[in-house]
Amino acid sequence: MDMRFSDYKTVKETAEEWGVTERWVLMYCNAGRIPGAIRPARDWFIPCATAKPADGRRNNHRWPKKEGQAHE
Repeated sequence: MDMRFSDYKTVKETAEEWGVTERWVLMYCNAGRIPGAIRPARDWFIPCATAKPADGRRNNHRWPKKEGQAHE
């Protein structure tokens, strides 16, 4: 890796740190959900201090339980 990219991690390193697959990190990058991520050529580079974006799929308030509904 080039010295000017010393403040950045690769997709693989980021995936291992966040506990997700490389594909998820790539989807976050392509969607613009990782601030400061750069793609100078073919590969993405993520800033070292970046936190994992929230997973938008998990929203417990989306379908509230109806009154009297049994807990399964």
